[in-house]
Formats: sequence, C-alpha cells, structure tokens
Amino acid sequence: MSTQNSAFSLTFSDGVAIVTMDVIGESVNTLKAEFASQIKGVLTDIKATSDIVGVVIISGKKDSFVAGADISMLDACETAAEAEALALSGHEVFSEIENFHVPVVAAIDGTCLGGGLELAMACHHRIISNNEKTRLGLPEVQLGLLPGGGGTQRLPRLVGATKALDMMLTGKQLRAKQALKAGLVDDVVPASILLREAKVLACKAKPAVRTVKRDLMGKLLETNALGQKVLFDQARKKLLSKTKGNYPAPERIVEVVEFGLNNGMQAGLAKEAKLFSELVMSPESVELRQIFFATTEMKKEFGVEGVEPAQVNKAMVLGGGLMGGGIANVTAIKAGIPARIKDISEVGIGHALKYSYDLLQKKVKRRIMTASERDQNMSLLSGTLDYSGVKDVDIVVEAVFEDIQLKHQMVKEVEAHCAEHTIFASNTSSLPISDIAEAASRPENVIGLHYFSPVDKMPLAEVIAHPGTSDETIATTVAFARKQGKTPIVVKDGAGFYVNRILALYMNEAAQLLLSGEPVEKLDKILVKFGFPVGPMTLLDEVGIDVGAKISPILESKLGARFTAPAAFDKLIADDRKGKKNSRGFYQYGAKKKGPKKVDDTVYATLGVTPAGHLPANRIVELCVMQMLNEAARCLEEGILASARDGDIGAIFGIGFPPFLGGPFRYMDRLGADKVVERLTEFEQQFGERFTPCDLLKSMAKNNESFY
Repeated sequence: MSTQNSAFSLTFSDGVAIVTMDVIGESVNTLKAEFASQIKGVLTDIKATSDIVGVVIISGKKDSFVAGADISMLDACETAAEAEALALSGHEVFSEIENFHVPVVAAIDGTCLGGGLELAMACHHRIISNNEKTRLGLPEVQLGLLPGGGGTQRLPRLVGATKALDMMLTGKQLRAKQALKAGLVDDVVPASILLREAKVLACKAKPAVRTVKRDLMGKLLETNALGQKVLFDQARKKLLSKTKGNYPAPERIVEVVEFGLNNGMQAGLAKEAKLFSELVMSPESVELRQIFFATTEMKKEFGVEGVEPAQVNKAMVLGGGLMGGGIANVTAIKAGIPARIKDISEVGIGHALKYSYDLLQKKVKRRIMTASERDQNMSLLSGTLDYSGVKDVDIVVEAVFEDIQLKHQMVKEVEAHCAEHTIFASNTSSLPISDIAEAASRPENVIGLHYFSPVDKMPLAEVIAHPGTSDETIATTVAFARKQGKTPIVVKDGAGFYVNRILALYMNEAAQLLLSGEPVEKLDKILVKFGFPVGPMTLLDEVGIDVGAKISPILESKLGARFTAPAAFDKLIADDRKGKKNSRGFYQYGAKKKGPKKVDDTVYATLGVTPAGHLPANRIVELCVMQMLNEAARCLEEGILASARDGDIGAIFGIGFPPFLGGPFRYMDRLGADKVVERLTEFEQQFGERFTPCDLLKSMAKNNESFY
C-alpha cells in the first residue's frame, strides 16, 4: 500500500508491524471518513508480510493518540442513511482488527477519545502512558450522539455495564490509573518505554475471554436478568431527572447497551449504527455540534485581527473575596501563572489561599494528584497587604466591590506601583469600563474581564474593551483568559455588557410572575424543564438578592425603564433576605436534608403575595425567554456583540441558556424572526413597553432574514 497522503505509515521491528497514525497538517489525530480504507490497506500489507507475530498501533502526535472522529464529516451527511453507512464502515474495519490473525496492541499516549477509544477497544491489548495528558473516554453524548464505532458494545464487555454507562452518559474521561483499575487497559508505563512495552505485549498470545472487574454492586446488578433490569430502569430514571427529556442521546445510549447485552454483539452493533444515524440528524445534535464548531473556531481568535498577545508571566489579583480567590485559583492552578493576591487584611488573603488549597486537597483525597504536586501548585500563589512584589506583574485583575470610587482608587494605585505595560482588568459585572478608565493615566491598558461565579467552574469570560483600550491589551487579555481555561468573548463597553443585560430582563420577568402569584417552585421547575440548569429564583438566591438589587439601578439608569426591577423586591432587602449567603432567601437553608430544597413560605408574606399559580408552563417560558431574546438581538444591533455566534456562546457558557437550542440567536432562527416579533408585540400590548421588539428584529421579520 502507498502511504503517500495517508494518515498511516508502516514499519517493522523484531517481527512486529508498527502502524503509526499521523494526520498530515493537523496537531492531533482525528478519524476521518477515508480512514476505513486506509486502515484496511495497512492490514492487507501486514497480512502479506511473512513472520509477523504482532501489530502495534501508535500515534505520531505528541500527547494525542486520537482525539475522536472528525465531526465535520457528520455535518456533511444529508440523510440518516449516509450517517449509518459511516458507522457501519467503522464497524467493518474495527471488526477486522478484532479478528486479525495476530495480536494487535494500541499504544496510547495522550488523549484517546471517542472514535480513538473505539479503535483501541477493537485491539486485543491496550497499553497506556502515565502522561498527565493521557485521557480515555467516550464524550459523544456532549454532541448529542452515542458512540457509533462499536463503543456501546465493547465498553460494557470490558468494564461492565455500570461503569460503561457512567462513562458514556456523562462523557467522563479516565486517567491512566483509573483506566487500569477499571480493566479498560492492560498496563500503564512511562511514555519513554511505551513502544518497547507495546512490542513485548504484541508478541504474546491474544487474551482469553476477559473477566470484567466488578465490585459487589456490579456483581448484583450485571450478572443476572433481574439485576440488569433494575440497573437499566434506574439509569433511565436518573438521566430523565437530569435531561428533563430535552436530550435524546442519553436515552438511546441506555437502550442500545441493554439491547446489545440481551441480544448479542452483532445485533447490538446493528442497533448502534441505526440509532447513531438518527441522532446525527436530530436538531439537538445539530445545535450541540454547532457549539463545538464555534468554540473550536474561537480558540484561534484573540479579539483583534493581526495582533499577537503579549506574554503574561506574572499576575496580581486585587481582593481576596470569593471572586478574587477563584480568579487567583484559575490563574495559578489552571494557567500556571504566578498570582499575587492583594487584600486589605490577612484574613482576606487567607480565605483566598484556602479556596485553592481546598480544591487541590480534594484532588489529593481522590488520588488525582499527590501532596507534593498540591504544594507545588500552591507555591504559585502568594499574598500581600501592600504593593510589594508586584512591580513586574503583567496583568492585574481587580475584584473589589462594585463602587466606582473604589475602582478609581485601584486604578491609580496600580499605575503608581506596577509597570507601564501592566494591564488593569476589572472584574466589574455592571459598571462601564470607560467610567473606570476615567481615573487612568494609561487608559489604553484598562479593560474589563468579567468572570462568572464560581470562577473555577463557569467556562465563560467577557472581555470588555472601552474605546481607548489598545489592541494589544485586548489580545493579551483574551489569551490570558483562555489560558485560565475560559472561553472568552470580546464585547463592547456598556452597562451590564452582554450576559448580565439579557439575564437581568429574564430575572425581572420571573420576579414579575412571582408577584402576580406564581409560586417560587413552579417558576423554577418550569424553566429548568425548558432547559436552564437552575430556575430563576434559585439563581437569585445563589447570586445574592442584594447583588441583584445593586446592579438593577445601574442598568436602569444607563439603559432605560425596561430594566426597572419590581419595586416590591425592596421588601426582601428590608427583611435582610440576601439569599443563600445568609440563609434567608426564597428557599430554606440551614440543616442539610435529603431531597429538593423547600421554599421558605414566609417570603410570600414579605412580598405581600398569595401564591396561586394560574399560568400554563408555555406562557411562563415565553414571558421570561422572549425578554432575553429581544435584549440579545438589541445587543447585536448596538454592536455590544461582534456576532450572533459570540452571543450564543456567551449565553450558553455564561448563564446556561439551553445548549440543545443552540443559543438565543440560533433559537430565534428556529422560531423565525416574524414569530418572535409577533409574540413580543402581543406581550407589549398586554404588559407595556418592556416587551417592545427591537428595530433589528422588526427589520429581520419584515425582510424574512435570519442571524445565520
């Protein structure tokens, strides 16, 4: 076989055929449609070679075995039949590997995900490196799919149905030791000797029928028909409580795993290909794949074309509160950049340091890292009560109270104590960056960098440039946020920026519904069922009712009466209801109890409301969500957003807008601009000007236009 333009090259060593995967021109290997014929060609060449006792499949890429299948080939499928043919083609070649006349060993160093793991599972042995970047998993569910290369059938037969379902339903990735313990791989070795040990393994006989490593619960649930029924029934019940029926892929995964165990491998593979093809064509998967493409595209961007970011070697965080501690954590632990925390008290610094220590200690307890690795990470964090040791910082992230005078003071102090090039990035959630920059003698270095709480978990960061921010400051801040593990979107300066603007109107409308008599738990349940991760009342408790009270007047003064919060909410503040932080909000806090939180019914008396919900679910959803959609379109109209794509990613990653809907703009395209305007106009006539559709939507409705 000619290896020209092929992802595979073939060499021989000591009677072992070594197949090296190395996709030309790409940083990682991904399985493409043409791979099936290329692998078959390699296997044919090996068969034609005498004295071969084994085969090793290894990657030519650093830290990457196979990152998964090339998702774009799925988007190219116009029918379910085309998608099914792709799956069956993969089944055919993996079956050939599985039935090969000599042992085939997958030598894995780095990421081995999706189709890459399915390839490895078709091999007779798997040996992996102890590289920190080595990860094994089947994350297809995150794209609204099920594993289509035999994963739903081979994984349960290797690790048991319980572990397999857990991996496939969550997209969980196993580290080296976890994969070995689960029985997914045969051995873990240093990367330096991976190929040598793989060759040794290839010279051994094919394994006999493998014994699945099951714990006691696995033995009870997986080794008899009754136990299996309980296992799959509980799996369906559990996933439905999470997906609310909005995501079909998890249900299909459970279905095909159960079918395969009851009807055999071949029947299971046929079922897998069929269900896979149906999911490829589902609207949910289409939207989830678009999110994947968008975030992949954004990784190559720095907010300004043709401008390279400067290197950030050291950072400072102003404020040791919850946000400051989180920002310091992602800076030092995720980005690996030394971070110095400045606070006015040692207590504040101590809290910020403890934030990171506690997160790292959890990993030590779970044996994900060693105590020495924890201490090494902590050594990147330091604290100071003054400005000592910060002259050389490249970026300062300010996370102090939402007070413009205080932020002006911070700007002046940073300019006095740090270098001329030091970037001042404010984590303000509502104050315009141009207002903060008024106090700066170097306004070109001032920018907004808005994180979401909790910082170590929430993936979005808004990068806000005021008119005087330099291009290099923008690019450097975007690169800094990305290194922290964030997906940054660059937005234009203005009160509330983007995410808080659309969130504020959504929350205000939920509050209006509460005051009209809709019960707290009803509002939350309906909007969670629609697809949000938590309901609006729960979110207000989590963020802090007092925080919302501070932000609303700022948005109202800058953006108009549509941002006026219900006046009755002042009564919550007067009653010292701040939410979860002081255990007084819409829900009861205090003693930990199993089951869902209970509403604090005294909140109704505080608000002067008698709960007696009368609106249907779809009406509640429309009233809340239409506000959000209208404001998102207005942000694009005003140039706050550079694109609809950024608006979709910002809403999904920042506030959990239902991912299966693709974001506010893709959702409006699905509904149609005319239908959105029609509904907003109806609500405007009934409830007033806060529902007036923006000019952009009216123009799009008139001209039958879409955002994409």
